[in-house]
Amino acid sequence: QVRLVESGGGLVQSGGSLRLSCATSGFTFSMFRMSWYRMRPGQEREAVVGNTFLGASVRGRFTFSKDDAKNTVYLQMNDLKPEDTAVYYCKAEHRVIQGYEYWGQGTQVTVSS
Repeated sequence: QVRLVESGGGLVQSGGSLRLSCATSGFTFSMFRMSWYRMRPGQEREAVVGNTFLGASVRGRFTFSKDDAKNTVYLQMNDLKPEDTAVYYCKAEHRVIQGYEYWGQGTQVTVSS
């Protein structure tokens, strides 16, 4: 059974930090490209950061990392702003087969001003 479980979200003040985790199981981690997406209130889901890309709005503040031994990816978020408020999702995308992907259930991040 494929599982992607995000954790680490919560309420934080502007300027604060959070570290999100996405623990995965049930698939061959090395065959998938991992990334983080978010859905801000009233907006469509957008890509935030992955192994090879970093959104302009989070550059210099967010960092992607992964632990292959634990099949887990992380999103370190620093200097959080109210506009970072969103549900954050991790995504696993097969490196070869297009459209073969998995999503986590999401974790809420709320940044107060």
